Amino acid sequence: MKIITFDTIKKLNISPAECVDWVKKVFINKQENILHAKDSIKLDGNIFFNTMPCYLKSEKKVGVKVVSRFPQKIPALNSDLLLYDAETGDSLCLMDATWITTMRTGAVAALAALTFKHSNTTTFSFVGLGNTARATLLCLLSQIPPEVKINVNLYEYKNQAHDFIERFKSYNNIIFNIEADLSTLIAGSDVLFSCVTAFDNIVAPDDVFPEGILLIPVHTRGWQNCDLFFDKVFADDTDHVRNFKYFDKFKHFAEFSDVLNGKSVGRENDEERILSYNIGIALHDVYFASQIYKKCDSASVVLSSLTQKFWV
Repeated sequence: MKIITFDTIKKLNISPAECVDWVKKVFINKQENILHAKDSIKLDGNIFFNTMPCYLKSEKKVGVKVVSRFPQKIPALNSDLLLYDAETGDSLCLMDATWITTMRTGAVAALAALTFKHSNTTTFSFVGLGNTARATLLCLLSQIPPEVKINVNLYEYKNQAHDFIERFKSYNNIIFNIEADLSTLIAGSDVLFSCVTAFDNIVAPDDVFPEGILLIPVHTRGWQNCDLFFDKVFADDTDHVRNFKYFDKFKHFAEFSDVLNGKSVGRENDEERILSYNIGIALHDVYFASQIYKKCDSASVVLSSLTQKFWV
């Protein structure tokens, strides 16, 4: 069994465009796989451990990811993944999944934006400007021709907006704007990404959200009022949102994969308010891990497996 570290993965230089291709491929083939809803252990202080298992038929792999959040750690989110050969049962690798979690999350958010945005979209707004937001914008930019100008509005918090702009200074097709008032930011958004880990209260009243807006809450808390009046709600997996307080009151619900496969309608006009809940599915993590495993000819450590029965 290999041990594949964060540094090993980072050196592969996997492009944001490839990440978008990977998440789209998994969505299109979602129904052929076995996916269980994540199991979450939540502790005081916004600490959690999530366990996410799945079987990926196309890769003949079984994997399980464990992701944790400790607010005082740097980074706060950490994750590891175990990958198995589904035909032989062999343990293939223990892999750091921090990069995977960040990039697959950003790729899914970007794909959702491109799938559900209205036809005149020019303004993408971000609340929460950490790595998830950076990954989202990187993946989004990988799908937008460099000659196409976009507006990116940033909600100011602890000077993060200036660091965010510095990260993307090499992109000439972005017009940045920093907004200190959250309601004003929302009202001026065509697509709104929320990458804040947790809001304690409802973020904004119903009347702030303009017609045609696409809301993508990468982390879901704080936007529950939108469940009741947005025209359509989509999610990466039904079981991940089935226990939401207002699930039975969604006006229209479908899985993202069904829209990509043409089995369900997506946006039908530029006035619809659309909500895309992409909670994060292990199928993406395991597919990423499988591709990374193939790319890693060597690993930091290799642990040998037992080759014969043992007795105690």
